[in-house]
Amino acid sequence: MNTDTDMVTAARHTGAVRDTGHGQRPEQQQWTLMWREDGGLMPSRPVPDSALLAADSWLVDAGRARALDRHHRRFAAACAEATGDSPARIESFWRDAVAALPRTGRWFPRVELAGPEPARLYLRIRPAPPRTANVAVCLTEEFDPRVHPRRKGPDLSLLAHLRHRAAQRGAQELMLITPSGLVLEGTTANVLWWEDDVLCLPPPDLPLLAGVTTALIQERAAELGVRTEHRWCPVQELDGREVWLVNALHGIRPVTAWLGRPLRAGPALRAASWQSWLDSCADVLMPTNGAHR
Repeated sequence: MNTDTDMVTAARHTGAVRDTGHGQRPEQQQWTLMWREDGGLMPSRPVPDSALLAADSWLVDAGRARALDRHHRRFAAACAEATGDSPARIESFWRDAVAALPRTGRWFPRVELAGPEPARLYLRIRPAPPRTANVAVCLTEEFDPRVHPRRKGPDLSLLAHLRHRAAQRGAQELMLITPSGLVLEGTTANVLWWEDDVLCLPPPDLPLLAGVTTALIQERAAELGVRTEHRWCPVQELDGREVWLVNALHGIRPVTAWLGRPLRAGPALRAASWQSWLDSCADVLMPTNGAHR
């Protein structure tokens, strides 16, 4: 298959394109492709999130993506941990997956390793959800229920359920905490916060997903001479502070409301300028010999 249209057409014939029923054009629907070593990417039906062993996703906007090499490394490491998949196999899949990405429009593709054995590799091409500039976060008394907190994929269906419960209370995110009440992260985002002029984040020995966006922010802070520290933070100590939820889709979102506990959201004094810098970090996707225009 040599064009986006070819893929969409073939995916329609296999039922892989999800018709939203809202009159969207094919390029604004989503479709799934399964990868085979002897044939590359083929149209496929999507696998349920409960079958995921590893996954990674990122924003593609007008043919540009941010820190794609880091997402590549994180996904390869997750696959190796999950099934012992060889780096060479993941590399071949990754090249085909990046070449298949649309070069126009806003997309939020996801690469997937799914079981049961033998585990297979998939590319799910999805329209990007609308980007939001801030976020309301739900706080509960429950502690982190994830089974594989350091590997993206196996807990996605559970996290989606938690996010749905938060939405029922008027929030876009739910904060995950330790049994002793320490801040971990959101269901789709890392948490950072400011204490005076120090940018803080939870210690890496806590059960956290290593965030690509967080790593970029830490490097930028070092370039600017901004002090960063890992700190154990009980939830109540976020009261009145500038708190960010950061991920590949939205970038940096300041928390503007806490739901479930009497915490005050601090003023977002720095978020806008850091988000502007983050937007400038996207690189043009590698050429695909004219296959995607």
